[in-house]
Amino acid sequence: MQHTMAMRLSSSRGAGMPAARSSSSRSSSRCAARAGRTTAVKVVATSRFEASNPFMEEMRATAAHIATRGKGILASDESNATTGKRLESVGVENNAETRRAWRELMYTAPGLGQYISGCIMFEDFLYSSTAAGVPFVDVLRKEGIVPGIKADTGMQTLPGTDGETATQGLDNLGTKCKEWYKQGARFAKWRAVLRIAGPGQGPSTTAIMENAHGLARYAQIAQENGLVPIVEPEVTLGPGSYSIEETAYWSERVYSHVFRLLNEYNVVLDAILLKPNMCLPGLDAPPATPAEVAKYTTRTMLRTIPAAVPGIHFLSGGMSEEESTLNLQALNEACPNAPWSLTFSYGRALQATTLKTWAGKQENWEAAQKVLLSLAAANSQAQLGQYKGPHPSPGGGRILQALRTGGAGK
Repeated sequence: MQHTMAMRLSSSRGAGMPAARSSSSRSSSRCAARAGRTTAVKVVATSRFEASNPFMEEMRATAAHIATRGKGILASDESNATTGKRLESVGVENNAETRRAWRELMYTAPGLGQYISGCIMFEDFLYSSTAAGVPFVDVLRKEGIVPGIKADTGMQTLPGTDGETATQGLDNLGTKCKEWYKQGARFAKWRAVLRIAGPGQGPSTTAIMENAHGLARYAQIAQENGLVPIVEPEVTLGPGSYSIEETAYWSERVYSHVFRLLNEYNVVLDAILLKPNMCLPGLDAPPATPAEVAKYTTRTMLRTIPAAVPGIHFLSGGMSEEESTLNLQALNEACPNAPWSLTFSYGRALQATTLKTWAGKQENWEAAQKVLLSLAAANSQAQLGQYKGPHPSPGGGRILQALRTGGAGK
């Protein structure tokens, strides 16, 4: 009964959602062979977990919708502390009302659903409403945007490592997922951070295995309760002169272990989404060109990510707004017939200039929403391999994001 009612709620709130993603018709020498794998086939359950899960078809449809070509995810799951720092950076007082108003500005931007198919929310705002009393969940659904939730509770240091971390939040996660689903969330996100400390100093086996286990167990719990899990193994961009080749090597290693554990836990791969890093050199190394980023990133994905996964939603990491768009364009030029949608799940790359434009002033509200739409449109075009420029927020170099114990910030 509860599931039936939830399905009806999903259908009513999801009115106007576009159809699931369609495959590109363009050709690519490296990716053409993979493209054939997207041909529709009858889905046959391969595990008891899959066969007995009453949410499975709904989750497959949700994952496919979020991975719609030409669309991406707005990551707005920053903690209250992180949001406060960003508000204060533009002279806005950090309090509950300004944090709510900032979310309302983004979520109510007219036409946002043209470019955004999913929105990751901090838990406070899954239960919040506009100033006029309209639930944020309903605002997003009306635009065809699926509401999602940040599921993890941050990171803690792993004993016996050089400051490496493991993500927390598995305790009572099943109960929380049930509550989030009832509130209208249809996907969740769990971030694990793996660090390259310098040349030849990649993540330890301890850190890789602990975080792979956490991601797999979270994904299993999320699917059990009807939420599409976004799996985020971030090989984080940090200081050091390590090369883009090293980032690619360690990314391959991390993703391979993550997917081995996902399979061990019977996680259904066509009902998940992946949120990885692009392959970039260390911040103290010469920056890579978009073509180099595309070469190593698509190679890494082709080597490690099964074709069953509907969408790969890259985080913007330490990239500027323009760099995020240019690199996404290059990825889709390099692999136009990829078996997954190569798209975005950007936070700062959609928010930074939007927030500066607003600066907490009501008279800037409409201008800030237009900035958000223009940034989302640029990345939508890049996902389709059609971005031509000029960029709404040109310039800007790579940004060092200190490793935090919580929050999003991608």
